[in-house]
Amino acid sequence: MSNASQKGLALSLITILRRFSELEMRSLGHQLMVEYHGCSPEMLNDVEHVRRSMVKAALATGATVVGELFHHFSPHGVSGVVVIAESHLAIHTWPEYGYAAVDLFTCGDEIDPYRGFAVLKDALGAERTEVEEIFRGRFPANMRLAHKPLVVAV
Repeated sequence: MSNASQKGLALSLITILRRFSELEMRSLGHQLMVEYHGCSPEMLNDVEHVRRSMVKAALATGATVVGELFHHFSPHGVSGVVVIAESHLAIHTWPEYGYAAVDLFTCGDEIDPYRGFAVLKDALGAERTEVEEIFRGRFPANMRLAHKPLVVAV
């Protein structure tokens, strides 16, 4: 291969890498949508247990709790939310099915929703879980986000 061909190939690779880095994404938020199955019906119907568990899960993520609201339905079931400075955690329980649906939505690079997921799995006595993970507020990696440092690809 000639020097000119090698130089052309190198420039093409650099161009491809730059375009690829522009396509890399970063996000404002990280959300886990969790289904907890085989949970203790008693725990799922105990509004105070659910509240304490959700606050403990929020703190386990590394988040700052700023508020909470929980409601016990008649004859059974609990819904609630823990508002964190970094977004929220929400739960809806169906004790009659041993099932809870939970959203753990966190923002920031230091908050780990998987730690909250683990706390709730234990607290609710879940036998099985399903997790769907999404990243919210996706932007190109080279776009400046006011609360995140800009990562410059070399």
